Amino acid sequence: MPTRANVTSVEALESFRTNLIVYLSKARPTLEEVSDNVIRARGWLESDRRVFWEAQVRRATQKLQDAQQAQFSAELSNLREVSSAERMAVLKAKRALAGAEEKLKVVKKWNRDFGSQVEPLAKQLEKLQTVLVSNLPEAIAYLREAVKSLQAYGGVSPTTGSTGDSPVPSGDSPDGTSGDAQRVEKRRSQNHASPIPVGGSPTGAGGSPALPFSEEDSS
Repeated sequence: MPTRANVTSVEALESFRTNLIVYLSKARPTLEEVSDNVIRARGWLESDRRVFWEAQVRRATQKLQDAQQAQFSAELSNLREVSSAERMAVLKAKRALAGAEEKLKVVKKWNRDFGSQVEPLAKQLEKLQTVLVSNLPEAIAYLREAVKSLQAYGGVSPTTGSTGDSPVPSGDSPDGTSGDAQRVEKRRSQNHASPIPVGGSPTGAGGSPALPFSEEDSS
């Protein structure tokens, strides 16, 4: 059994369709921006950050080596003792190297885990992208046609046909030809069945009156 639609307001359907259009116009750019950010984040981790922190590790390593060499030279020299500044330089270089190595470690970890952590979410974005690109435009087009049909249906009076003529009587054909033929035949039968009035003309044209007669007179 077909499902009946209980539509109480065409304006509500049109308003809903308008809201869908507004939502689509805002959601699609936002989703595209998020997808682009995911791609950029992966490239940023694999290229920019890894290269940057690898360079920082090399630079910190070189500074530590230079600080250690200065401290070692001072220790070998009998002319003076190792200064506190040289000791602090070594400690500072060690901390800088440890920090750079930790950053590089985090970047490498994200490079390994990016696929498992982010790809499932990216797949969900792709599904939503399909809905926004395909399903919602189809729904908006369907609602537009539905609103047109309902407006056209609501513009026809329930007491008239689609052409503005009187409703077709029960049992007649849609074009009325069968009903007309039946009505003509009915009038003919009524004319043949009605008796000629006494003194009247058989043709009704006002001619000489027809004399009444019985079966005895005819014999």
